[in-house]
Amino acid sequence: MTRRQQTERPAACAALFALLALAGCGDSAGPEGTDTDADTAEQELRTLLGIPDHFELPSIPDYNPPTAEKIALGRRLFYDRQLSANGEQSCADCHHQELGFVDGEKTPTGSTGTVLVRNSMALANVAYNSSYTWASDNLLTLEDQIKIPLLSDSPIELGVTDGVRDEVFARFEQDPEYAQLFQDAFPEDPGGVTTNKVVFALASFCRSLISGDSPYDHHVAGDKTALTEQQRLGLSLFNGERFECFHCHGGVLLTKAYHDANRLEPQLAFFNNGLYNVDGEGSYPPYDQGLYELTLNPDHRGLFRPPSLRNIALTAPYMHDGSIATLREVVEHYAAGGRLLEDGPFAGDGRVSPLKSGLIRGFEATDEEIDAVVAFLEAMTDETFTTNPAYADPPD
Repeated sequence: MTRRQQTERPAACAALFALLALAGCGDSAGPEGTDTDADTAEQELRTLLGIPDHFELPSIPDYNPPTAEKIALGRRLFYDRQLSANGEQSCADCHHQELGFVDGEKTPTGSTGTVLVRNSMALANVAYNSSYTWASDNLLTLEDQIKIPLLSDSPIELGVTDGVRDEVFARFEQDPEYAQLFQDAFPEDPGGVTTNKVVFALASFCRSLISGDSPYDHHVAGDKTALTEQQRLGLSLFNGERFECFHCHGGVLLTKAYHDANRLEPQLAFFNNGLYNVDGEGSYPPYDQGLYELTLNPDHRGLFRPPSLRNIALTAPYMHDGSIATLREVVEHYAAGGRLLEDGPFAGDGRVSPLKSGLIRGFEATDEEIDAVVAFLEAMTDETFTTNPAYADPPD
């Protein structure tokens, strides 16, 4: 069995495990194991995570079923700068709720001042991601991903490396309120704070960050007044074969790279969108060539995961390196079939990159049509999500 298969297997049965775990905790209207149990458990999971009816259930690893107590602990840890080695940064410093849980910068800065090379990713509906980070085919769960900013020493983000981990965790063990939160979240393990407990709690909170109340969602639900005439035109163009946006950003989650409970294996998707063509052979800047960094397959240069477009109007700047400033420029990039950089260290014509996806062919579009697509993308903004007090910094 490969490492990826070992990772995928718990994810594939995750939803079933979570449903059965929840069903076992409450009253059932029928004999154990009936459809009634599953229906009740599903509704309890939807209520716990705030999943709307028009979303499928996410795939959740069976080793970390969500609970209200884990979510509460994870929320507090997410906003607490004590979770960095020097006490200067929290997860929330790179993921602001009012911006759809990004930071508004081209690329974020770690707790010690290291500037990262990739744009911070939005966390809306992150529970459904089929893979994590911009370009990895082996980080298939939130639990795996969260260890990167928490523990990594290259680059340092929160910087909880081996040499300081005990010191950082002691901050929480010595705090009576946190001691109780950890006990409530992990009653089966009365020991102290561990990496797994921190990671599992943060993952549980992030899985509760569900965005499904935008004007677009109301339109999907049947409200024909939810979108303006211009936004409806944008939706038609978005889903048409000329613009072809839907090929990479389709369905209710607005990305091809997703993993719900009905899918046995995660749908991995990575694309080269012609952003760079440094050497005329498809290369991206040498400090970040996408999936190639892991696979060393030359054909994987410039492959990055297509993010969800939820709250996309709030999450500028765009692309994996934050190199495009506005949504209009993003649409114009695809209309051109790639980007031409005429000068500078990374000059090249991405429009003729031999590694560019065949979906990035370019198309004719009027200013009015581009405006309409941008207006439709703005209809993905979910103000309920960006103002929901359940996601905000908890009061002391």
